[in-house]
Amino acid sequence: MPELPEVETVRRGLAPVMEGVEISRADVNRPDLRWPFPTRMAERLTGQRVERLRRRSKYVLADLSSGETLLIHLGMSGRMLISGDPLGQFVHEHPAAEKHDHVVFHMENGARITFNDPRRFGAMDLMETARESEHKLLAALGPEPLSNDFYDKILVEAFKDRNTPVKSALLDQRIVAGLGNIYVCETLFRAGISPKRKAGRIAAARVAAMVPIIRDVLSEAIDAGGSSLKDFRQADGELGYFQHSFDVYGRESEPCKREGCEGIIARVVQSGRSSFYCPQCQR
Repeated sequence: MPELPEVETVRRGLAPVMEGVEISRADVNRPDLRWPFPTRMAERLTGQRVERLRRRSKYVLADLSSGETLLIHLGMSGRMLISGDPLGQFVHEHPAAEKHDHVVFHMENGARITFNDPRRFGAMDLMETARESEHKLLAALGPEPLSNDFYDKILVEAFKDRNTPVKSALLDQRIVAGLGNIYVCETLFRAGISPKRKAGRIAAARVAAMVPIIRDVLSEAIDAGGSSLKDFRQADGELGYFQHSFDVYGRESEPCKREGCEGIIARVVQSGRSSFYCPQCQR
């Protein structure tokens, strides 16, 4: 499932052709994805100007001139692909419709944004922009890791007396929003902390030191266009390439990359997810 860098990459790709532009027509080609679409979704989107595109955690948010916000979740295989871009940043002509093109936005500037989702684990919803914080998918989210709301004391306090493994704590969206399996593994490697360590038993100084590491890992991944492992594509259809920089994720049985370390990357399953780490230099 796309994590924060992949979703931010998609948002940045969509912004030049959607922000400030009216949705001339919205086609909704089925009644649901993971959940039912909101009532009269096509009608509520058609004719509205996209005032701003934002990201919250792993969701793209499009603020509309109607006072509503469209929430978009890519799910496991969802893609938002641009064609016919009048700005000349994308060379793709409008393709023929495909089986899994579930929602299509025809923009006033001639661009077309197609939400294609073969597995249908994605989701869309409409909500009042002013009441966004009350939405069931957003209400309990923690601070954004790249924002000023996320800093050392926040993370130290969240970890205090916590008896869960640090890997699970960092995946808890109530503690920090947007982190997923890939980037938690990479963060813990750079921090030299085993994913099996109990969060509440890590020294406060080591917990605080993870904050800039988290920021660096996410920023580097965004600059690389995210990580393409299975289904992820950028808005122009291209792959991300941060996966070529992984230190531990997906590298089971390979040598540790840390200089001077002779360890071998191991994999352990935690809460149904694979954690990759070096048992020798992550303690």
